[in-house]
Amino acid sequence: MATTVAAPPILPVKAKLPWKALAPIAVGLLIALVPAPHGLAPHAWLYFALFVGVIVGLILEPLPAAAIGFIGITLAVTFRFVGDTPAASLLWGLSGFANDTVWLIFAAYMFAEGYEKTGLGRRIALLLVGALGKRTLGLGYAVALSDLVLAPFTPSNTARSGGTIFPIVKNIPPLYGSLPGPTARKIGAYLLYTAFATTCVTSSMFLTALAPNLLAVEIIGKTSGIHISWMQWFVAFLPIGVALFLIVPALLYVVYPPEVKSGGEVVDWARAQLHEMGALSRKEILMGVLAIVALALWIGAGAWVGATTVALLVVSAMLVSGILSWNDLLAYKQAWSVLVWFATLVALADGLNKVGFLPWFGTLTAGALHGVSPLFVVIGLVVVFFLVHYLFASITAQATALLPVFVASIAAMAGVPVLTIVLLLAFSLGLMGVITPYASGPAPIYFGSGYIESRDFWKLGGLLGALFLVAILVVGIPYVSATQHGVSPPAAGAAVTAPR
Repeated sequence: MATTVAAPPILPVKAKLPWKALAPIAVGLLIALVPAPHGLAPHAWLYFALFVGVIVGLILEPLPAAAIGFIGITLAVTFRFVGDTPAASLLWGLSGFANDTVWLIFAAYMFAEGYEKTGLGRRIALLLVGALGKRTLGLGYAVALSDLVLAPFTPSNTARSGGTIFPIVKNIPPLYGSLPGPTARKIGAYLLYTAFATTCVTSSMFLTALAPNLLAVEIIGKTSGIHISWMQWFVAFLPIGVALFLIVPALLYVVYPPEVKSGGEVVDWARAQLHEMGALSRKEILMGVLAIVALALWIGAGAWVGATTVALLVVSAMLVSGILSWNDLLAYKQAWSVLVWFATLVALADGLNKVGFLPWFGTLTAGALHGVSPLFVVIGLVVVFFLVHYLFASITAQATALLPVFVASIAAMAGVPVLTIVLLLAFSLGLMGVITPYASGPAPIYFGSGYIESRDFWKLGGLLGALFLVAILVVGIPYVSATQHGVSPPAAGAAVTAPR
């Protein structure tokens, strides 16, 4: 006779509150329930509530970042926060996919794939490890120096860091057994974040190291009459830049330490591996030639062909030559995910300007500082301009949307050091790219590598953002003021021309 086994009793399970999913919704709703501030349209305030909800979602990650951006842009289009008609709203919602930086980021991933498929990235990584791999800190500075050498000649930090530095550095961690996931902190997380953080420093060090720098100089010239030369920029930022460049790799070595500190045996192994690889293969040579052509065009052909066009041309050449196949592109899920994520964020950030929130905020901030001590005006404007970048997915967008408002307001103030303020605002553009995983073109590339966890990226961004901001204020204010000694402060509303 069969024995009947009683089923175990079903115990009541205490449902887990999905707080990470509810928090973005709750924050957005709380802001939306507050009446719109004076001077701001109700729909602009509601859009701001949606945007903050998206940012909270990106921080907590109840879903992948690309999914959060996709949902956010879909809601904005559905409620028609931007655009008078459904068609206009949808056109705006998809506008991020027409952004050149979005496709430059995508192309940078394809460059990395090309370096990996051909073996060139591994060969260069082995050379670096063989020469400098005895100390992990030495590798960190080697990565930083590589970016510094290219920075004066490459006005796109996405092309420079994402398209040139990242594909090479990405090949170093596997040599130490460090891969995305449990072994990421062995060395990969440190090296990749060091590469990202230092490119933010070099982006501000030279006028020609970042396209928004050139845009800022143009805006400042047209709005206030102040003309800033390449050398004036370099000299004024030099003490800030040198200090941060020397500090960042060492600081990250302490606060975000790699598990592997040294490895003499790895150096010997790397040299042996190079010997085993033998001579350069045809595809390695071809990939190297394409990389050099891209770098040369990025440096010297900006007046004739854009950085993104160059990158897409090189990717096309990689397809034609067989370095990559179309299936390789389709299979690179990480690249497509980052493309969707950044495209949606670019559109969402642009929406803040289109609904009038950013001009309102800039005017309110500048107006609130009228009559305040000149020193506090400098500090207040620089701090606000820097921190408001949490609302932007593009440095160019912030320079376009807010810098004219800030500069015009400053030029209209009597007795404030206009030249000092506008220089410090311009210097902050590259540095602010470190604060979030979407703050600059290289950010989503390094964030998407899988080596740096989301919470670490936000924490380190906050830490280095604070360090960079303090450096601008503590070193920049006295130094820039001293170097501009003898330049008379402008009268209210007057145009000022800086000495060349």
